[in-house]
Amino acid sequence: MTPSSIPWTDDEEANRLLASDANALMIGFALDQQVSVQKAFAGPKVLRERLGHLDPQRIAALDPDAFADVCAERPAVHRFPRAMAGRIQALCAAIAADYDGDASRIWLGASDGADLMRRLGELPGFGAMKVGSLAMLLHLRYDLGLAGLAELVPKHPVLGSVASAEELARYQAGKRELKAKARAARA
Repeated sequence: MTPSSIPWTDDEEANRLLASDANALMIGFALDQQVSVQKAFAGPKVLRERLGHLDPQRIAALDPDAFADVCAERPAVHRFPRAMAGRIQALCAAIAADYDGDASRIWLGASDGADLMRRLGELPGFGAMKVGSLAMLLHLRYDLGLAGLAELVPKHPVLGSVASAEELARYQAGKRELKAKARAARA
């Protein structure tokens, strides 16, 4: 089952793109650092508008400086558009080489939950937090029922469990609160 929308941006078309295009979803996860969730996951729609596609092979093959210019064009796709351009191209190169340009093959071809977590963790720029969040999203919203996956997804709140704008607001408020407590503890 594929959700009709992943409500992580303020743009319903971008939300539908995230749900319907696995490559867009993965690019959004790549962008999800040092910017708001809304900004990160709106990035794939912006790139599709500028490039006319989200084909990983074509993105990976672009001249790095030219692709960085596309990412930096105002409004930039990220707070650090040139650095993120390189990360997007590395991710797209891996998707093109290992999954024939179709990011959905990462999860559709996984033999079980452990295999999915390994596949996600091997992607450039995907650490434990992104892997857990994406696995949770696939488990809950895409109804991915791989053996052992339910036991491997995080037991704490993660972005992947957010299914509405209201839940996103609560999730982000909780993250801000945790960060404030951590800063206070360090001080």
